[in-house]
Amino acid sequence: MQQLILILHVLIAIVLIVLVLVQHGKGADAGAAFGSGASNTMFGSAGSTPFLVKITALLAAVFFTTSMTLTFIAAKQMKQTAPAATPNPVTKTIPQESMPATGSEQAKKPAQGKTSEKQ
Repeated sequence: MQQLILILHVLIAIVLIVLVLVQHGKGADAGAAFGSGASNTMFGSAGSTPFLVKITALLAAVFFTTSMTLTFIAAKQMKQTAPAATPNPVTKTIPQESMPATGSEQAKKPAQGKTSEKQ
């Protein structure tokens, strides 16, 4: 399914590029008024421009839809494979006797070899 959507996505992108390059810009008509031949396009000067604009808008909407669909499929696959890809961390418990004493524990214990007599 993902491959089919990806192929459709790439084909729509290529068709969108071609459609945008075939269309003439809004400034092309100003050049035609002064004798330039830029208004002679493949589909005529202004006859099918609304048709091309509608097709371009439709393909752009389908392109965005396929983009979002591919994103959701990829996120779903990452969520399914992520727990299996990361192993559980191994935790080692250290016995209480071998752990070094912190500052608060040292204050509770009298130092060995010294007596705490007040004179």
